[in-house]
Amino acid sequence: MTKEPKEPKKQKISTKAEPNLKSHGGWRPGCGRKPGSKDAITIGGLLEQVFTQANGRDYEELLIEDFMKSRMNNDTATTIKYHNLILSKVMNSLAKVEVTDSADAIAAKQAAFAEALSKLTGVKND
Repeated sequence: MTKEPKEPKKQKISTKAEPNLKSHGGWRPGCGRKPGSKDAITIGGLLEQVFTQANGRDYEELLIEDFMKSRMNNDTATTIKYHNLILSKVMNSLAKVEVTDSADAIAAKQAAFAEALSKLTGVKND
């Protein structure tokens, strides 16, 4: 008895992507955030939690307090990080200011800024 060769199976050619094949990018059913979903964490929510848990103290007040603690504890690495953080915000604001005042007005503003910074940080300006 001789076996007759079987005919090869015909493959289906489909224009649609098969659901069991891996897809690389593009829209897929059920993917992404649901319509109307909200961010789990918001900046406003974080600041509100800081305010609540710090018994009504503002974040800026806590930031300066922590900065001063790191200075008093001679924690140079943390103090430098605070300097960079604070200066990046201050310098960013100052970079946008166009100075057209006289030398006397600038000196008065510098003195006022130094006094305000002194009150904020608790470090006396000699």
